[in-house]
Amino acid sequence: MLQVRFRFLVQAVSALILSACSSTQAGNNAAAIQGAAPSPASSSGTAPTQGLPPDAEHALARLNSSSRHGEWVMISLSPTDSLRAWVVYPERKTKAPVVVVVHEIFGLSTWVRAIADQLAADGFIAIAPDFLTMKNLPRTADSVSIQDAVAAIRTLDPAEIQRQIDAAARYAMALPAAQPRYGVVGFCWGGGVSFEHATHSPSLRASVVYYGTSPKTESLSAIRAPVLGLYGGNDARVDATIPPADSALRSMGKTYSHSIFEGAGHGFLRQQTGMNGANMTATQQAWPATIAWFRRYLEG
Repeated sequence: MLQVRFRFLVQAVSALILSACSSTQAGNNAAAIQGAAPSPASSSGTAPTQGLPPDAEHALARLNSSSRHGEWVMISLSPTDSLRAWVVYPERKTKAPVVVVVHEIFGLSTWVRAIADQLAADGFIAIAPDFLTMKNLPRTADSVSIQDAVAAIRTLDPAEIQRQIDAAARYAMALPAAQPRYGVVGFCWGGGVSFEHATHSPSLRASVVYYGTSPKTESLSAIRAPVLGLYGGNDARVDATIPPADSALRSMGKTYSHSIFEGAGHGFLRQQTGMNGANMTATQQAWPATIAWFRRYLEG
């Protein structure tokens, strides 16, 4: 009788150990597949994050749940002109490089502020200037109506936009927690602006263009910063401007890397659930590429 009980106890313990090992292995495999396995802190002093920015639908919830410090600031451009901007700080021990976020043609929306928050989560001081600051448009929450924003942006002076990006970058780089180097990223209309900024600023360290049109080829010789372009495959209007820029920049020995995501539409980062999953696939590839680009050229 004692032998039977002992044999039963050994079998039960063995089964329990085997079950625990199998569960641990399955959990580790799942974590690896999902990219959720813990990783050590990077040399920059900030822990790597595996997150993606939210789509427009979930932007407000992301902002409300963020642990990072974000604040509105007003930057003086002249005695009669100012620039409002949203600034978000990363949680890191060391000083951070700056990324200027150029909003879409829809204005400085909640979604753009959430993009800035994700950049801060990835270790950068993010500043998103409101190019409609001086237009005195009626606001809904932190943004203006889409119709008002689109109409007003079409009246902006391109040269003034570039000067405002300069001002936002100077402001952010002068912050005590900042490194004196910056990059720029833009979306849609802002993507074209961020590409143009590479032709404008000799001190820019890196530019990332999300589905924005390329500058005229005659202006590309002024580019010094490396440019990353991220485009939807179903966006012929924008994609038609890629080959001329690519050919010209290659012939001049300048750095222009671009990816076209098959099946994804214009604005895939904002509307991640669209195009039968292609927009999400594009997002999952484009955002890590964005962060890798900025870390490569801003952290070094």
